Amino acid sequence: MYPGKWAEEFPDKVAIIHSASGATTTYRQLNERSNQLAQLMWARGLRPGDHIAIFMENNLRYFEVMWAALRSGLYLTTVNQYLTEEEAGYIVDNCGAKVLIASKRLSEIAGKLKVFAPNCRHWLMVDGTVDGYEAYEDAITNQPTNNLDEEPAGQFMLYSSGTTGRPKGIFRPMLTRGIADEVGPIGTIQQKIWGVDKDAIYLSPAPLYHSAPLAFCHGILANGGTVVMMPRFKEVDALEALDKYKVTHSQWVPTMFTRILKMPAEQREGYDFSAHRVAIHAAAPCPDGIKQQMLDWWGPIIHEYYGGSELNGLTHSGPQDWIDHPGTVGKPIFGILHICDDNGNELPANEAGLIYFEMPELPFVYHGEEDKTKEAQHPQHPNWTALGDVGYMDEDGFLFLTDRATFMIISGGVNIYPQEIEDAIIMHDKVADVAVIGVPNEEMGEEVKAVVETPKGITGDDALASEILAYAREHIAHYKCPKSVDFTDQLPRLPTGKLYKRILKDKYWGKTDSRIV
Repeated sequence: MYPGKWAEEFPDKVAIIHSASGATTTYRQLNERSNQLAQLMWARGLRPGDHIAIFMENNLRYFEVMWAALRSGLYLTTVNQYLTEEEAGYIVDNCGAKVLIASKRLSEIAGKLKVFAPNCRHWLMVDGTVDGYEAYEDAITNQPTNNLDEEPAGQFMLYSSGTTGRPKGIFRPMLTRGIADEVGPIGTIQQKIWGVDKDAIYLSPAPLYHSAPLAFCHGILANGGTVVMMPRFKEVDALEALDKYKVTHSQWVPTMFTRILKMPAEQREGYDFSAHRVAIHAAAPCPDGIKQQMLDWWGPIIHEYYGGSELNGLTHSGPQDWIDHPGTVGKPIFGILHICDDNGNELPANEAGLIYFEMPELPFVYHGEEDKTKEAQHPQHPNWTALGDVGYMDEDGFLFLTDRATFMIISGGVNIYPQEIEDAIIMHDKVADVAVIGVPNEEMGEEVKAVVETPKGITGDDALASEILAYAREHIAHYKCPKSVDFTDQLPRLPTGKLYKRILKDKYWGKTDSRIV
């Protein structure tokens, strides 16, 4: 299914709402405009299997670009709106985009991209132009609004977040079906697990360049529902949107929950969430205390899944699953789980190791990165792939995440996983956000340090550091506790919930190249 079907069934139904301005796009408009861009790209010589890229903030136009690519058999790459010109240009060039569609709002960076992506042929800009760009609206205005003669389904080619190095393009084979044949894998999961249908109203508070909000919005629209897009996450705005638009489904990252819960109690009261049936979270582990508070407040509507942009497997934990198995990210809904040691040997229940998903065949490769693709594969089973996460399964087959393998701290030969420490410290009422990292120690190799972001109006000082250390010792084993606490105005966390620990660590290990790439 796709906008063409829904444009016939209910052309004037609102497909997308911009929560801040109230501006809308109907299914008729979404269908016609995406057709016009598809026609333009065909006229410019693009054919199925070619690539386009989009560099834009959360903008109503984002969706017509997405559907234009997906109804033309093209690969679509989304570019993180917070990157520098070199970083963004690398992705546009590396993916082989023949067309880039940017926004005037991002023109300061967009205007400098050509030098880094010399092979991109067509440069379009919405909401205005700068030198080197055509006006998007003018370019599509005279194009036909009818479908292309054939509409093979396109594919996303997204890039990893680059938290531990340069981002990798996640390449999957082109689909062999038509765009109108089915709702796609995410749309199907939304139907079967979360009850999404054409009456769904979905709140999307995260940036669309990231795989989860992009895929979920795609699924909602494929199912004929309505997307309420926030331009950016703000705690009060999110609560107001849930109430105002009678949202039925939503998706969050744990830091959003944390920030909402740390609002003054009176600011969280007075809203009507009675329409809200399903709240989903993912992208990063959620501290158990935070999740329990959300369940106590919103009730048993909170679901969780674990997976990556690679779509090499997916687990799901419903509300009752988590209540019965606190901390779990669920059981697989596709892919077979394996927990393995460093040599690839499978481990018994309750023993932590690298998490692999088994699929019938290799589900992805990293574009032009054969070595990195091989690193993700199991040494004996090439169709088992890992994303670098460590965890264990209990006797009932529920998965629990321990941490990222790259974040593990080795102090005096003992393995320490920061996530457990972070989950404890975040519950302190004078901590807004926290990252735990390993820093150099001459005797022990590494020692544990907490870097804390305090709430507005609270100053980080020696007294608060001592208070936080004492709090940690009350809740976790002493050998895991931080030896020191540093304070920062803001941790390097993007709206996707991803924390760039490499940037923090580089400062303490004497490295100077701390770009987000």
